Amino acid sequence: MLCAAALAAVLPVAAGAGEEKPAWEVGVGIAALTFPAYRGSDKQHNFLLPTPYFVYHGDFLKSDRHGVRADLFDTDRVDLTLSFSASPPTNSSDVPARAGMPDLKPTVEFGPEMDLTLWRSENRYRFVKLRMPLRAAFTVEGTPRDIGWIFSPNLNMDIGDMPGLPGWNLGLVAGPIWATRRQHEYFYGVAPQYATASRPQYAASGGYSGSQFIVALSKRFDKTWFGAFVRYDSLSGAAFADSPLVARRYFAAAGVGMSWVLDESKTRVWVDD
Repeated sequence: MLCAAALAAVLPVAAGAGEEKPAWEVGVGIAALTFPAYRGSDKQHNFLLPTPYFVYHGDFLKSDRHGVRADLFDTDRVDLTLSFSASPPTNSSDVPARAGMPDLKPTVEFGPEMDLTLWRSENRYRFVKLRMPLRAAFTVEGTPRDIGWIFSPNLNMDIGDMPGLPGWNLGLVAGPIWATRRQHEYFYGVAPQYATASRPQYAASGGYSGSQFIVALSKRFDKTWFGAFVRYDSLSGAAFADSPLVARRYFAAAGVGMSWVLDESKTRVWVDD
């Protein structure tokens, strides 16, 4: 989940919401990212990687900085969509706290998301939304495992075309996370056979999973996008905070990226983010 959020955050904050745009755009990009192996890990992953750039504004399916989603219901104030997310694998041999434990498989998440627009400027360049995604998570392997549900309501403020900084766009996201026991157990549980003197057995429970805060800044220069983000997480009060696999209760992730638009649709559609 962290990696997917990171990649989405380095895409541009939507500017000029409520205007005609190409139905689709394709391109290539590059991103530099740093984030923990999992929330609470003291092992930091650093990546410099190519990233595909694809934006699609369909009547039902959409792909943009909010991720890949399918619109089920859309009014001026309420959107109901299907949302998706993912996280990369982690080799336990690379994380001292997990040494000798099974590797963490890559995961995918999908489920419904309801967005409520609480405020929107007259030109629709700026808005505040309450987003409420509820996703089921599964491992990606030969026999996928159900690893529970995640509910992460958040407030999302977008400020397009910032005053004093024409063309620059600011995005702010903040909110708590809750998850079921299976989700917490997958990342933070320690079965008896993996317990050691420094890593006691631990059975995780469901409930509060901490909170997260994201600040993203972006701008489009003709056919080039630039974006950067900083994300701060707190596990204070989390149901699994006492797990021996939690090495840090406060941590950050960050990234910067550029994308070059290589082609776009000649068909224009009305986009009202």
